[in-house]
Amino acid sequence: MSGTLYGVGLGPGASDLMTLRAARLIENARVIAYPALAGGESFARAIAADLIASDTREIVMDVPMTVARAPAQEAYDQGAAEIAAALETGQDVVCLCEGDPFFYGSFMYIYARLATRFAVEVVPGVTSITACAARAGMPLAARNERLTVLPGPLPEQELRARIEGAESVVIMKVGRHLPKIRAVIDALGLTDGAVYVERATLPQEVVLPLSEAPEKAPYFSMILLTKGADPWL
Repeated sequence: MSGTLYGVGLGPGASDLMTLRAARLIENARVIAYPALAGGESFARAIAADLIASDTREIVMDVPMTVARAPAQEAYDQGAAEIAAALETGQDVVCLCEGDPFFYGSFMYIYARLATRFAVEVVPGVTSITACAARAGMPLAARNERLTVLPGPLPEQELRARIEGAESVVIMKVGRHLPKIRAVIDALGLTDGAVYVERATLPQEVVLPLSEAPEKAPYFSMILLTKGADPWL
């Protein structure tokens, strides 16, 4: 019989924000897989490092950070092939994923390649959105309010249009797009309601009003924006 593939959400960064189910699976894993920046370390592995046994086999997927899709797809192809080979021998494989596997999570690319051939279980994790809202002390949605999640790389005009039509907004993947995003929010007169968060739950965490945010932002940064009166009061 083939093994089971577990896609395990690790949460936003702090190791104690992992679920009990995730921790138990990692502790008992004989084979784990995880993405890493090509030529660099794996943030996913760093979160779970204290739970990984010394004799656990590790499958590393070196994923290049580039806007071109092909190099990353090749990395996932290779990783999926190595995972499949382990599953075919009857071994279970625990695949680590920052945040939640199905919310901008890298595991969805492995899932798409293997779910039709093997048993797969997905373990959800705390998302960066909820972690940032908690650290900023900023409720995002109440009653019938809508929450809009936008990726920072969107073109300026589309970003503006979507923010204009939204109530509460989360902008992810800020990074090098911070100047553009800040300019759009400022032009809409919404800067006073915006909060900037980077590396939420980690020792390097930064939480600031957007007006006080640094000029440069890392990839793991986010902007939270609410309009009007606080609906939870």
